[in-house]
Amino acid sequence: MENLCIVSNFAPLYREPIFKLIDAKWECDWYFGHNTTDIKSISPDTLKRMTYVNNRHLAGIMGWQDGIGRLIRDKRYDRYLMLGEPMVLSTWWNLIQRRLFYPQKRIYLWSHGWYGREGLLKKWIKRVFFGLADHVFTYGEYAKQVAIRQGFDVEKITPIHNSLDHLKQVGLRKKLSKTDIYTSHFGNHNPTLIFIGRLTHVKRIDQLLDAMSRLNKQGEKYNLILIGTGEAHNELDLKAKQLGIENQVWFYGACYDDNQNAQLIFNADLCVAPGNVGLTAMHTMVFGTPVLTHDDFPWQMPEFEAIRPGETGAFFHRGDVSAIAQGIHNWFVCHPDREAVRQACYNEIDTRWTPKYQIEILSTIIK
Repeated sequence: MENLCIVSNFAPLYREPIFKLIDAKWECDWYFGHNTTDIKSISPDTLKRMTYVNNRHLAGIMGWQDGIGRLIRDKRYDRYLMLGEPMVLSTWWNLIQRRLFYPQKRIYLWSHGWYGREGLLKKWIKRVFFGLADHVFTYGEYAKQVAIRQGFDVEKITPIHNSLDHLKQVGLRKKLSKTDIYTSHFGNHNPTLIFIGRLTHVKRIDQLLDAMSRLNKQGEKYNLILIGTGEAHNELDLKAKQLGIENQVWFYGACYDDNQNAQLIFNADLCVAPGNVGLTAMHTMVFGTPVLTHDDFPWQMPEFEAIRPGETGAFFHRGDVSAIAQGIHNWFVCHPDREAVRQACYNEIDTRWTPKYQIEILSTIIK
């Protein structure tokens, strides 16, 4: 069997578990761009055969990966799994060459795909780009439905979701138990809200602080722990003081201790993500904590699909502080059974958001 050629913009650490499963399933050659982001990368010796290439940018957008455009001509490969990013011209070049000169080869694209906010030009570009591939794996069902509405072939697209290090997380989860970490810190028994991730402006944690202030005025008090740091940290700290809720907010800071993060999440009651939720949803649900985030799905990340309203979380109207406050209030009024919610979160992640789930889908399509 010919080798499977895999191309991506870089090798993010959070994808190490699924990459390892792919590496064990097929004879793989991996081509990664050099990582220039603040996202951690996997070690260069993690996979059997890894090659690093230069990512070249045009007008601030990655436009070409050196050496990738000729891979379609390499006789070692008859199957390719590539990052499906329409702005990468080297991927276009492989797709076009394959269509014209190597019809016996197969190219599969792994991509966010469609957001649902594309204009006419982007819709056309994506339809052509993804249409050149043999199959497209999207991060979620929402992207598939958008693609179908835009005329894409339903038989050529399969949601694959996303995953973290599920086996490790379940191992940690089995050791968890309720502690007094929040009652000790805050000196009360109020419900504890949590957000874990970088404190950037796009996450709109400021709206969460405003919602807490509004709830205070209604006689409802909540604690909040923010695990992470970032560009918005100082502004949020100042805002909490201006609102008079500084004693209700714990700026925990960045934490890279998986055991500690698991305990903090497990003992919290509700994760609130006023901006797009992303991997935060998976990180909190795997340890049993539901998620409240906004309902403007074209501006969400694919992981919002793990939220099943009334079971593993809920949605509110994007950008509406009163809706955030109401969403928090409603959650605690309507979901008094914390253990039932915890089990629903476990079940959602364990069944659809794992490397095992992903490799099973990949194996059914890539022959």
